[in-house]
Amino acid sequence: QVQLVESGGGLLQAGGSLRLSCAASGRTFSNYVMSWFRQAPGKEREFVATISEMGRTTNYADSVKGRFTVSRDNAKNTVYLQMNSLAPEETAVYYCAARQRTLSSDIYYYRPANYNYWGQGTQVTVSS
Repeated sequence: QVQLVESGGGLLQAGGSLRLSCAASGRTFSNYVMSWFRQAPGKEREFVATISEMGRTTNYADSVKGRFTVSRDNAKNTVYLQMNSLAPEETAVYYCAARQRTLSSDIYYYRPANYNYWGQGTQVTVSS
């Protein structure tokens, strides 16, 4: 089992920045690909960013490229999401998730169903 706890959410104005953290415990953190998703009210959970086990490879949703940065510190068992230039439509609950690598999940890394472990989420509210 892997336990994930997000933190860092809050209320901010459009154009602002926020850094989310996700602390992991349980099994070896560096064995897992880590990703961030978000879910707005009435919408499906959507992929935001992912980072490989050792942090060498990252990938982002088109909507956040150039504004968001995912990183991880395996010594601290923590993954981060730095978010800049936030817009009101990005108001959502942000979740971190963990998966172990498989051929299928590597291809469909953006699908929530491919993730084994989830945090409880942290609310990000961007006001206009």
